[in-house]
Amino acid sequence: MKLNERSLAFYATCDSPTDNAGFLYKRGERHTAYHRRWFVLKGNMLFYFEERESREPVGVIVLEGCTVELCDSAEEFAFSIRFGGTKSRTYVLAAESQAAMESWVKSLSRASFDYMRLVVRELEKQLEEMRWGPASGCGGCQQSPGSWKPKPSGPERCPERLPALPAVLPKENGCAVWNNAQGADQPPNTSSCGGHDSEGNPRPPPVPPRRRASSSEAGSAGAAVAESPSTFCRLHERYGQEVARLQQDWLERRRGLQ
Repeated sequence: MKLNERSLAFYATCDSPTDNAGFLYKRGERHTAYHRRWFVLKGNMLFYFEERESREPVGVIVLEGCTVELCDSAEEFAFSIRFGGTKSRTYVLAAESQAAMESWVKSLSRASFDYMRLVVRELEKQLEEMRWGPASGCGGCQQSPGSWKPKPSGPERCPERLPALPAVLPKENGCAVWNNAQGADQPPNTSSCGGHDSEGNPRPPPVPPRRRASSSEAGSAGAAVAESPSTFCRLHERYGQEVARLQQDWLERRRGLQ
């Protein structure tokens, strides 16, 4: 593994957050004497300096493929960083107190990417169990996250189709007759009581239906219109009397309900 010394020195002394920092006693590789060094843990890299104010680290330990464990040593509160392999070096360190030793062992044990990978996998597993429930709860009917689709809360309803109006509306006396549209021949809604609507208010009198003249009546009416200009006045008077009669019936029904 190749490391750039300038990059490591800058990373060790920059203002980036540290996972742990403090004085530890480090046993030498050739001599068994312990030297007091300032240690800084950043990610999976453990830097150590001669003094706390030193500008460059003396060395760095990459915490990958290693185990942190307590060890027997002349120094109290000692622990070791042991790497796999026959020719790998074992670093022996000692803290100044029991609390400091436990803190360093815990932080060093969690510094490797292998540990972080295991934590991420465990968190992903717990998240999946929270989302989809335990695998034993539903057996083989559990759906994968990719195949999940939201289901409607209520019963499925087909979209209602409105009756289509005719393309060309029939006309009577030059005016469109809407009663010829589809559904106009259906009886009116009589679910409400008497002459009142759903809110209890009296209904207005119904509009009299439009009368259609037969072919013979239409011919005679046309002749009458051509012969006498007062035909419209007679028709207006006849329909006016019918409207007045219907209005009078409606008023009498209203008085009877009151």
